[in-house]
Amino acid sequence: MPNDEERIALFLDFENLALGARDRGEKLDMAVILNALSERGRVVVRRAYADWNLFSDERQNVLSQRIEMLEIPQRSGQIRKNAADIKLAVDAIELALQRDFVTTFVIGSGDSDFTPLVLKLRELDKRVIGIGVEGSTSQLLPGACDEFLFYERLLGSGENDASRKKREGSDRASSSSDVGELAKLVTSTLAGLQRSTEGPVLSSTIKRAILRKDPTFSEGDYGFRTWSEAMRHLQKAGIVLLQEGSASGDPAVDFPTDGGGETRAMELLSEVVASLEKQDGSPPLSGLKNHLRRREPGFSEKNYGYGGFLQFVKAAAAKGVVDLEWDDEMEDYYLSVTS
Repeated sequence: MPNDEERIALFLDFENLALGARDRGEKLDMAVILNALSERGRVVVRRAYADWNLFSDERQNVLSQRIEMLEIPQRSGQIRKNAADIKLAVDAIELALQRDFVTTFVIGSGDSDFTPLVLKLRELDKRVIGIGVEGSTSQLLPGACDEFLFYERLLGSGENDASRKKREGSDRASSSSDVGELAKLVTSTLAGLQRSTEGPVLSSTIKRAILRKDPTFSEGDYGFRTWSEAMRHLQKAGIVLLQEGSASGDPAVDFPTDGGGETRAMELLSEVVASLEKQDGSPPLSGLKNHLRRREPGFSEKNYGYGGFLQFVKAAAAKGVVDLEWDDEMEDYYLSVTS
């Protein structure tokens, strides 16, 4: 057995997930969740908490995935709810303290009441993955987890039928902008890692850093089946450069040595500055970005790993593309084309 294999403990607040799925016109399929977790490691503990008299039609679905069903008898109102939450939390902490070999805990619920449990498990050096249903998941819980999986996205389409029909028309128009958002996310993360670490930045390191920023991130939301496919697409677009890494299948990532799309962006900057300079003299930095976007609506310095427009312009000045000078009286930078 590989020593680095993740050993996963699954704890399900079944009522929260099942009712959340039911509200969206779906039936919870435990095989979908277990398949997703099996791709991440060995699921060594499987427990679901509910009053199973209320979910008798779900029993076979749960048992078919070898999940232990823990009965929480129904009482009235909040007492019943707290009984299930407390039992799940106590069992999870007990397992974390008694079973060192368990490396990852999966909390299946969208209830914000489990946020303290998630934080305590992470304090105990456990990785925590959350699973919830969109629309019934608290905004607090996903950010507390190392990774958060929405059930709908695990189904393959990423959306149920109703929401897919609603977005059908807009998806075609937004697909390119979605990939542009992914490019910004990757390049800004890559630039930050290059500033804070030494040596090559691996593709898997970028993915982990992005998940720390946004535990709900999934490359599937941008139309890619795998992270590797997304990175190959960005390389083809000239946004990143992939080179052989320390491990097979995990390439080192860098910015293109020839500048890639950044070269064209700086050419655009030079053209715009030259045009404005002919009209009214050296243009100020303020408002200059809007002029670039009139020429190229999709322009964003973040596509090339820059944190802001000023940083991009300073890089262009350092490369001799433009001249940049500060005006004390106007309290702004002014640009001109290098002679």
